[in-house]
Amino acid sequence: MFEPQYNAKEHEEEIYKLWEDSGYFNPDNLPQKDGKPYTIIMPPLNANGELHVGHGLFLTLEDILIRYQRMRGRRALWLPGTDHAGFETQVVFEKKLEKEGKSRFGMKREEFYKQVFEFTQRYKKLTEAGIRRMGASCDWSRNIFTLDPRIVEIVYDTFERMWKDDLVYRGERICNWCPKHQTALSDLETKYEEREDVFYYLKYGPFTIGTARPETKFGDKYVVMHPDDKRYKDFKHGQALEIPDWINGPITATVIKDDAVDITFGTGVMTITPWHDAADFEIAKRHKLDVEQIIDKAGKLLPIAGEFSGMHISKARPLIVEKLKAKGLLDKAKTDLHYKHNVQICYKCKTVIEPQIIPQWYVAVTKSIDGKPSLRDAAMHAVNSKQINIIPDRFEKVFMHWMEELRDWPISRQIWWGIQIPVKYCTCGEIIVDTKNEIVACPKCKSSELTQDPDTFDTWFSSGQWPYATLLAHSKKDFETYYSTSVMETGWDILFFWVARMVMLGLYRTGKIPFETVYLHGLVRDKDRQKMSKSKGNVVDPLGVIDLYGTDALRFALVFSTAAGNDIPLDEQKIKGMKHFANKLWNIARFVAQNAGSFEGDASLSPATDADRELLAELARVKEEVTKHLDVFEFHEAAQSIYHFTWHHFADLYIEASKKQLADDALKENTKKLLSGTLVATLKLLHPFMPFVTETIYQKLQAEKLLMIESW
Repeated sequence: MFEPQYNAKEHEEEIYKLWEDSGYFNPDNLPQKDGKPYTIIMPPLNANGELHVGHGLFLTLEDILIRYQRMRGRRALWLPGTDHAGFETQVVFEKKLEKEGKSRFGMKREEFYKQVFEFTQRYKKLTEAGIRRMGASCDWSRNIFTLDPRIVEIVYDTFERMWKDDLVYRGERICNWCPKHQTALSDLETKYEEREDVFYYLKYGPFTIGTARPETKFGDKYVVMHPDDKRYKDFKHGQALEIPDWINGPITATVIKDDAVDITFGTGVMTITPWHDAADFEIAKRHKLDVEQIIDKAGKLLPIAGEFSGMHISKARPLIVEKLKAKGLLDKAKTDLHYKHNVQICYKCKTVIEPQIIPQWYVAVTKSIDGKPSLRDAAMHAVNSKQINIIPDRFEKVFMHWMEELRDWPISRQIWWGIQIPVKYCTCGEIIVDTKNEIVACPKCKSSELTQDPDTFDTWFSSGQWPYATLLAHSKKDFETYYSTSVMETGWDILFFWVARMVMLGLYRTGKIPFETVYLHGLVRDKDRQKMSKSKGNVVDPLGVIDLYGTDALRFALVFSTAAGNDIPLDEQKIKGMKHFANKLWNIARFVAQNAGSFEGDASLSPATDADRELLAELARVKEEVTKHLDVFEFHEAAQSIYHFTWHHFADLYIEASKKQLADDALKENTKKLLSGTLVATLKLLHPFMPFVTETIYQKLQAEKLLMIESW
């Protein structure tokens, strides 16, 4: 009946098919049809690459919650999905094109989109196979993709509502521009990297100005200083100054006094380039100053740069410095000075961000809606009032701090892969939101000369609607039954990227919180707590270790040290150790099957010896302990508790004691009941964590039942 060793490979595929064929992943088919709904919407996995160990962690944690609540009698829905992942996927695909010596800029948009779609569909199938291999008991009948037409329709409906509520607008503001990928990025899609650059001091008429970017200075015609800086008290705000010689000849400069200038930095006076610097842009906006573009979207200088026109700024900088030096405009006493500063870079390619003023679509996050709180304020209230609980609670402060600093959210991206913005423009200046693509003439001037907006939505705008969109896409009944959802489980690193967006958009569209609890897990690192990377050779391939040790071993190793919000050290030896634990459980079951006979629950068990009493006391304690830990998301505490009970109390102590009791006719029958009852209880406690081995054992004991729907 039981092989000498548990071989995961021989059982896992068969067991998963048994579960899936039962129909019980769909909560509508569960025996407890009147149970209270319990909902988790799976964070959609990017359909652009293979399953990694971070996916393995969140799939394990969410499956533990779903299996636990299903066994508690809840109507547990875990809705799976995959993500087109806009910019991320386009970056991956463009790297593929680069290796083939191609570029999207040499392709038609329709052909590019078609190829990327086919690319994602291949990876979507691989991703879904990986989800199954992790043992995820999600409802595949509700599986959905972020580009599903039903999702797109809901995203468009939200945009149209926000347009009517004056919460989305097209504005010409400075944005984070990636010259490599030719798109704007949100603040969250950029990183800062400390670099050391030369700081140049240049003679600008009667002033000395400091800059690390001489290539931006061609159009500088405003010289700015702090109104309280006594060094420049003789210069008046608005005063015009003739600068007899600048990079390309004489210019007229205007004095601007502004509090934003740091008196202690450099000489306390600076010229500004509003088109290419966020701080300069704000100064220009405050004083209604002209703005002029110096650098194009590819990072090349424009004709205003004279002989440097068409040259990339990285090549032009040393040549510009030489020209300044030759003209006597470089302060020789302060040459070759270096300073460390944070440089903003693209989070994907590390190209230096070149700020540009480009029309973008924005969500007004701080604007009140008909006297009601703004998107931001409504989200903050939901967390402050504990309608939404964030675990661990230290991230509540982080959430609040970030929300307080929140600026309007740019939701347009200059990429081809994703949900295109449903807007048309007329030559008369009219902006037409056309979610059905039916409008052929301008409602204002009746012109048919309409231009489609080429931009796509930021991925986070569409995925920010995921909790309600996935349910509405399936049916109105699903939305009414399963929303608000119970838990959003995800990594702490996308608290701002995604969780905050879901709270804002969920409250806006439905008037309800999207989820009651946010559980934030840490990042999986190697055994030395180093970030995993292919270049370091320390990446743990989840499917590879499953082949070696089984899914349960990986799951239990991942969860054994998973305190909320803390990064998780993982190495192969820990996974190997959990394989031994799975085999220990198998051997316990083998022993019980050989000696106990029938297999009933533990409700009517009664002790006859001190060993019996100690076992039942420990079993009662561990059942209460594991339940308590799972109720408050203490996964590692629950795992460790059941691990120690199974290995030490049940196997090492009681099974050894039972061998003598089984030989005693007066104790034999009661000992059998205790062995079988304790085994069944142990399997139930372990099932959410190690579903394959526990269900395999259970099927061998009583094939007419499924452990996954047994009562906790």
